[in-house]
Amino acid sequence: MLNLEIWDQLLHQYVNDRGQVNYAIWKTESAQLLKDWLQQISQIDVQSLDRNEQLALWLNLYNALVIDQVLAVYPIDSIRPTVLGIPNWLVFLQFFQHKIYRLDQQDYSLNDIEHGIIRPQFRDPRIHFALVCAAIGCPLLRNQAYQPHLLQAQLEEDADRFINNPEKVRYESPVLYCSKIFQWYQQDFIHVATAIPKFVQPYLPGSLALTNTTPIRYLPYDWRLNQIGT
Repeated sequence: MLNLEIWDQLLHQYVNDRGQVNYAIWKTESAQLLKDWLQQISQIDVQSLDRNEQLALWLNLYNALVIDQVLAVYPIDSIRPTVLGIPNWLVFLQFFQHKIYRLDQQDYSLNDIEHGIIRPQFRDPRIHFALVCAAIGCPLLRNQAYQPHLLQAQLEEDADRFINNPEKVRYESPVLYCSKIFQWYQQDFIHVATAIPKFVQPYLPGSLALTNTTPIRYLPYDWRLNQIGT
């Protein structure tokens, strides 16, 4: 059984409605509670879950593991630290590539979960508005768990919220400005739409004249930590 009660409680307690996380208080009060829940979830037989349960598991697990990693080293200002103004790529890559979790007798990194499980198995580009790597440039972190029976509605809400956030997507005729998430995962969006403008258009208000050839410019990505106060 997929028990999300503790994770849902933690999100309600430490994440505000703007997706900002109170890492300082979370670390002081409930870092061990998060670790205990992650240990509990590691005992799940993934194959016994239905499709929505599996996707909810992996989305919640990815976001929880990100939080757990940040809490372990907090206070930090970014998951991409710099040395004399130069990004420390080794630390940055380790954040995503280091094996940090064991489930079903297999060790996983964040990249394994995203690129080895979620993207190829579920092929739903809306997951890119649900996976949160603790950066401001990421989607806003929900202050509630992904629930199997609500999952499709939650993913649709995430897509709508992301695309209608002018810091992530905006149309200034004739140019569509988009988060680099659309650039990095272009093939995932084209898989369900002929072009990124066509994927974006249904979520934007009004009848915008977006076409397959609408020019796109990608916005700078903000790697600062998504903590309260930023």
